[in-house]
Amino acid sequence: MKRRGIRVLVVGCGNMGASHAKAYHDSEEFEIIGLVSRGSSKEQLNSDLGTNYPCFDDYETALEATKPEAVCISTYPDTHEAYAILAFDHGAHVFIEKPLADTVLGAKRVVEAAIRANKKLVVGYILRYHPSWMRFIEEGRKLGTPLVFRMNLNQQSQGYMWDVHRNLMQSLSPIVDCGVHYIDVMCQMTDAKPVAVSAIGARLTDDIPDDNYNYGQLQITFDDGSVGWYEAGWGPMMSQTAFFVKDVIGPKGSVSIVAKDASSDGQSDAVEAHTKTESIRVHHVDLDRANKFVKPDEWIDLTDEPNHQELCNREQRFFSEAILEDLDLAKSMDDAINSLQIALACDESVRTGNRVRL
Repeated sequence: MKRRGIRVLVVGCGNMGASHAKAYHDSEEFEIIGLVSRGSSKEQLNSDLGTNYPCFDDYETALEATKPEAVCISTYPDTHEAYAILAFDHGAHVFIEKPLADTVLGAKRVVEAAIRANKKLVVGYILRYHPSWMRFIEEGRKLGTPLVFRMNLNQQSQGYMWDVHRNLMQSLSPIVDCGVHYIDVMCQMTDAKPVAVSAIGARLTDDIPDDNYNYGQLQITFDDGSVGWYEAGWGPMMSQTAFFVKDVIGPKGSVSIVAKDASSDGQSDAVEAHTKTESIRVHHVDLDRANKFVKPDEWIDLTDEPNHQELCNREQRFFSEAILEDLDLAKSMDDAINSLQIALACDESVRTGNRVRL
């Protein structure tokens, strides 16, 4: 007899919500009991899945009607705090897309609510489930200290993705929404603590709020001398040139993610291109007496290269494991707060023009 799956309510049925819903739909560990969205995306998702899951326009109504064991929140960031806390108040575990909230205090309140309710909180840092990114971090940790991090993800968005980006920028800038991913990667690569940030930004379109910007670059300084930058830009004006840089340098050499297909024209706003690694290039610093390199660069091509949907499947398998095996998620929750705090400090630096100490 098939074991009953964890009863999950899916809130937000757009880009990421649809991917998570498909993961639940195809999993024996979960049972979807409702889809929630303000618009028609829930009906479109039902059509895409070939299902007839109950649909709701209002989140609180859905919580009362379905009484879920778990809630998946893939709505816009300015709703994350309130929606997550409400789920915990109703006795549900929570999977939530990054960022955890749109303020540091809000993120801390979400974590406190999870602890108070004794429920699991998993934040959607999708790169943590990618074997190649795990290997990238592992190789980066071998390079010694200090490290230099160089990363970006610029998206020449149009059509549906430009709609998504404009909606996101009603509450957050690109270096906060995307930056938390890559700040999290930097912090996993080094045991050093970030001590200060600075950042710049530019508003390249009138299609966003007057107080926001659609291009930004942040810089982080760590207490061991490590430094890093991350650049993010959204919009139809963005260049496709060098939009994908994932590079770490240390005293012992460097390691880089080298995109091939993902770096081709028209791919910068494609979801698949954001996680695709294709190859990892490891460069060794060792020289002989003639100052020639002793070792050739090493190319690592992992056979396990999951696509975006498979990464979402892996995230949800971890979510079910956390619930069923009562995993301790304290470290990951602290990490989610930490990366958000750094990203928001960078946002403050853009807006004030000042360097911000952490």
